[in-house]
Amino acid sequence: MTLENISANKSFGGWHKQYSHHSATLNCNMRFAIYLPPQAAKGVKVPVLYWLSGLTCSDENFMQKAGAQRMAAELGIAIVAPDTSPRGEGVSDDPDGSYDFGLGAGFYINATQAPWNRHYRMYDYVVKELPELVENNFQVSQQRAISGHSMGGHGALMIALRNPERFTSVSAFSPITNPVNCPWGKKAFTGYLGTNQEDWKHYDSSELMKQATKQVPALVDQGSKDDFLTEQLKPEMLQAAAKHSGYPLELRMQEGYDHSYYFIASFIEEHLRFHARHFEA
Repeated sequence: MTLENISANKSFGGWHKQYSHHSATLNCNMRFAIYLPPQAAKGVKVPVLYWLSGLTCSDENFMQKAGAQRMAAELGIAIVAPDTSPRGEGVSDDPDGSYDFGLGAGFYINATQAPWNRHYRMYDYVVKELPELVENNFQVSQQRAISGHSMGGHGALMIALRNPERFTSVSAFSPITNPVNCPWGKKAFTGYLGTNQEDWKHYDSSELMKQATKQVPALVDQGSKDDFLTEQLKPEMLQAAAKHSGYPLELRMQEGYDHSYYFIASFIEEHLRFHARHFEA
């Protein structure tokens, strides 16, 4: 598979780079960003944190706003940030042009409904194709963690819960924890998966955590002043699911913080240290 380097910027002794490639899974060209810490240039195979962003975002939001590179360089962790949906000519978008469905809103699931099933298979892309691509082309190990924000927090938790053998830890900021019961999730799941709500549960972190038998350490931060807290995010549902199954979830309500990248930047160091501890275990 051919990778095309789009940009390269030195950062804290390592490199932030953007690449494009043709995705066989998504049937279109895709772009992702990778931060390679300085240890990788010295021949060390470093572990990887996969970061999944939220609605309307691309590979650029986290890399430019979160301020994660300094600590990633210190800890020797690579960060990979894919786009949030397939894009390009021929890729379907919401005919109404809404921000919460279609382009920029892939929800990290495999669509089953036409026309979305032609391209919108972000679950398979993040779980299989992208890690294989990264591990075959960069100085990284097969140790993986996953994290994300909002829609991406939903994706990170759901993917880790469904693939505990592939990830050493998972964390999330302001995740959509119970999409089968919130407006964003209901809209996306109806469009991508159809009206059978039993199918939706396979992509719902609260439903998955309630039934989990294999466990991945999980850290979730949620701001108390998040405008989407009550209607869309519902962290109490994830907390109840963890209590039901005895899942090792640490859910922290952070007083006064909102849904923005100011929130993420405030706690990203703690999340990176959390993942580093489990990489070493």
